[in-house]
Amino acid sequence: MPFPGSSFLLFKMGIYERRRIGKIIFLIAAAVAMILFLLVSNSLVKELAQQERERMDIWASATQKLAKADIDSDFEFLLAIISQNNSIPVLVTDAGYHILDYRNFPLPDEIEDGKATFEELSEENKDFLNRRIHKAGGGRSLDELSETDPHFIKVEIYHNAFQYIYYEDSILLKRLSLYPYIQLGVMILIALIIYLAVIYTKRAEQNRLWAGLSKETAHQLGTPISSLMAWNQFLEASGADKEVTGEIQKDVNRLSVIADRFSKIGSRPELRLEYLNETVNRSLQYMKSRISGKVSVVMNLSEDDHGVLLSTSLIEWVMENLTKNAVDAIGGEGRIEISTGTEKDKVWIEVKDTGKGIARKNFKNVFSPGFTTKKRGWGLGLTLVKRIIEEYHGGKIFVKESEIGKGTTFRIELPAA
Repeated sequence: MPFPGSSFLLFKMGIYERRRIGKIIFLIAAAVAMILFLLVSNSLVKELAQQERERMDIWASATQKLAKADIDSDFEFLLAIISQNNSIPVLVTDAGYHILDYRNFPLPDEIEDGKATFEELSEENKDFLNRRIHKAGGGRSLDELSETDPHFIKVEIYHNAFQYIYYEDSILLKRLSLYPYIQLGVMILIALIIYLAVIYTKRAEQNRLWAGLSKETAHQLGTPISSLMAWNQFLEASGADKEVTGEIQKDVNRLSVIADRFSKIGSRPELRLEYLNETVNRSLQYMKSRISGKVSVVMNLSEDDHGVLLSTSLIEWVMENLTKNAVDAIGGEGRIEISTGTEKDKVWIEVKDTGKGIARKNFKNVFSPGFTTKKRGWGLGLTLVKRIIEEYHGGKIFVKESEIGKGTTFRIELPAA
């Protein structure tokens, strides 16, 4: 037979798991879409590169036929093929890397392409082209390169006399090869902006929800608290047992504290300079009387009781939540150790227990709304704690360390005043 509230717990865990799985599916789908986009873009770039290779083969063939042409050859047709290349950078060399002709290179000394032979170029332009061909060749023979590198083409000018054509990708092809990555970067940037906008909107909605819920809770508690106070005063005036009325007053005071905490959660609380050890000690004294004698609570408070800007009632609420969680984790029997200290420009509090521990994958999940491993509960205690520490006090709370079956240590860090 399932324990009471198990269906609700499974429902909450189901929502949390579905959200997590939904995020993972979305990220996988986005990654697959980006990979497909890159593959398609790269395929188009490779296709264009192949077309340029075919154009250069035709250009090389036309150069070869022009060199071997007789009087009956169609010179105009061959020259037209050669002159049509106005985008692909080309160098024609002999076997010794000596440049014989060039075309479509962006020369340092700007001149109109093809208006000067290589020998007529300035020394700066000659050096520029020589560096280009030697860098591409890498010191290897042009015969070897023409067999292994598609950017080198060997052309027989006449019997056993060869020239070598070296070409580079056109400016259009170079731009297209970069375009997918630029577009991918833009897509990632847009996705990041959308993600941040969604997170900001979600956080704003959560803040409004917290504020509305907290104020309404404080408001709803106010009426019965006032009524209880009046009835208690009536009982005292009627001669009721003072011990009974005293206990009732304690409970009324406790409810007033809870209502005050909810009112502070609903709006930004006023922070005052308080001593940390004093605040921690006060909250634990309240909890000690409500903890089983089988639970040992050890306090290691720093000798340097550093001043901190904080809301006392909210920090006491934080300590009560963490202590209750520790008691639940150790199953009513074990050890809880609370420590404080200073470190550079911050003060810290650590709550360590000898309980069942937390799996590493859940170190961050424990602060998510609705996440709980308890049989009962809403899974909001640590969410409230995180909000109080980070949103209202500018601090940080995290699971410092935990090991299944051995215990957990929560650490709070607050800016020192």
